[in-house]
Amino acid sequence: MTKTKDSTFFENKLLDFIAEPDPLFSMMQWITEQLMEIEVSKKTNAQKGVHSSERKTYRCGTRLRRFDTRLGTMYLLIPKLREGGYIPFFVTEKRRSEQALIEVVQEAWINGISTRKIDRLAKSLGIEHISASQVSEISKGLDDMVTEFRTRPLEEEYPVLWIDALYEKIRDHDRCQNKAIMVVKGVNLQGLPQILAVEPFNEESEENYVSLFASLKDRGLKKVWLCVSDAHRGLQNAIQKEFLGASWQRCKVHFMRNILAKVSHKDKESFANRLKQIWLQPDRETAIAYCREIIEQYGDTLPEAIAVLEDGLEDSLQFYGFPEIDARKISSTNTLERLNKEIRRRSRVIGIFPSVNSYMRLICSYLMEYEEDWQTGRSYIKAESLAKQQALLNMAA
Repeated sequence: MTKTKDSTFFENKLLDFIAEPDPLFSMMQWITEQLMEIEVSKKTNAQKGVHSSERKTYRCGTRLRRFDTRLGTMYLLIPKLREGGYIPFFVTEKRRSEQALIEVVQEAWINGISTRKIDRLAKSLGIEHISASQVSEISKGLDDMVTEFRTRPLEEEYPVLWIDALYEKIRDHDRCQNKAIMVVKGVNLQGLPQILAVEPFNEESEENYVSLFASLKDRGLKKVWLCVSDAHRGLQNAIQKEFLGASWQRCKVHFMRNILAKVSHKDKESFANRLKQIWLQPDRETAIAYCREIIEQYGDTLPEAIAVLEDGLEDSLQFYGFPEIDARKISSTNTLERLNKEIRRRSRVIGIFPSVNSYMRLICSYLMEYEEDWQTGRSYIKAESLAKQQALLNMAA
C-alpha cells in the first residue's frame, strides 16, 4: 500500500515522540499547539504568514500561560491578536470566571432582582440550558477554590504591600448596601506580585483593618518593609499596630489630589506641574529643598494647599528610604488602582450583587486568573534589587 504524504508525516512525528522522555506528554503538547493554530487561523481568517484579502485581524506575538494537566504542567505560548482576545477552548482556568458569572446570574434570578441587562447577559451565556443541580455543582466547586485562594498560606516576608478599598453594591439581608471591599496586593522576595487578601466589610475602620492584617499574620506573614496606601486614619493606625518596624508610604497621587482640592481652578494646572516635581527628585534631601521653594513661592497665595502639603510631606517621601527599588512602583498605589479598575469593570456587568458570596465567588475567580498570569510573567520588581535593598535594611538594623 502506497503511503500518503500525511501518513508519512504522522509516522515521523510518532517516532519523534517515542524518543522523548515522556512520549504522551510531548504528544499532548504538540496537539495543543496544533489546536491553537487551527483556532487562531479561523479567528484571523488567514493562515500564519499568508497574505489574504479576507483577513479579519493580525497576530501580535504570544503570551505565556501555565496549563496544568493530569500528565503534568506545560507552558503554552498562546497567540495574541491585535483585535479581539483569544483563549484556547481547552484552557480550564478561564472557565472558572465564566462559571462564576453564570452562577451570579442564576442567583440573581432566584432572588428576584433580575434586570433586562441581566436577562441579556444570561441568554448570551446560554443559562437557560443550565439546570439547578448543575448550578449547585458549579457553586460548590468555585466556593472550594475561592476559600482555598483566600486562606492559602503566605510567605513570611513581603517587601511591599499596597492596600486600598473599593465600594460595591451588594444585597445583604434583603437590603442593598455599599460594602467596603478591602484589597491587599503584595510583592514577594522574588519580585512577583500576589493578591494577599480580598475581604468584605461594612465600612473602612481601624478595627476592620486590624482584623484584616491579623488574618494575614495568621496565614504566615511576619515581616513587611513598606506599606503603601492613602491617608485613611484607621488604616494608618492599623499598620502601626500590626506591622511593627514597617514604613508607611502615603500614596503621592492621593496626596496630590488632597492638595489640589484646596486650589482654585485657574491655578490648578500650573501648581500641579510644580507640585509633582517634588516626587521626581533624585533623593529625599533634594525633594525637601524643592518643596521649600514651592512653600516660599505659594505660601501667601495658596495657604490652605500649602498647609496640607507641609502636614503630609514626610509621609509621602518614605519611598526614598528604599533606593534600590524603582520609586515609580512604591510611591503610589497605582498598581492597585489598576487592579481595582479591572475589578469594577467585571462587577459593573452585574450591577447589584445578590449576596456577598456571589461577589466573592466572581471577583476571586478573576483574581486567581490574574495571579496565575503574574506567576508565569515578568517580575514586577527585580529580585536582584530586592536582595540589595534587603542587605541595606539588615545593615541599618
